[in-house]
Amino acid sequence: MPKTETFDKEQVINQAREVFHSKSYNATSMQDLVDATGLNRSSIYNSFGSKHELYLECLKSYQSDSKCRIENIIDKDNCSLKILENIFSMNMNNSKGCLINNCTSEMANQDDTIKAFLTSNQKGMTGLFEKIVQSGQEQGAINKNKSAREYALYLLATFQGLSMANILENDRKEIESIIKTTLSVLT
Repeated sequence: MPKTETFDKEQVINQAREVFHSKSYNATSMQDLVDATGLNRSSIYNSFGSKHELYLECLKSYQSDSKCRIENIIDKDNCSLKILENIFSMNMNNSKGCLINNCTSEMANQDDTIKAFLTSNQKGMTGLFEKIVQSGQEQGAINKNKSAREYALYLLATFQGLSMANILENDRKEIESIIKTTLSVLT
């Protein structure tokens, strides 16, 4: 008869996610995960299969949380430029950067499963930016010098770069300047 889990799986994923976010996938040992979650190795393996599968669960959890934060930003404002500014500012005080962007630089060329997840996430983010730009163009707040798709790709690349810059700079004024310059291209 299979054992019943006696722990909060979501809590364990969040604890493991913090370790992966702080240390990266390759630098995280199973002992780090044992220490962070309070579970023994066999419980981690029995519940998640492997470190890799736990990492994927952590990425999905991070993606879900980020999606909720972005949806809240979109729900609070009608102005496309303000929405974009708030999305770009979302991780401004996070010196660890974005877990998904960090994963891209660490793992995208090493693992096909991770690459497929990252590619899907990138398509989703591009689509999100495209909808916001298209709405802004319809409202007249964003120029039509480029298509919504072209601007979406530009915004995605800037968003990813901003996450990396924030790790190194972590200077609020510098990051705000990058955001302001990025948005000025759209007006």
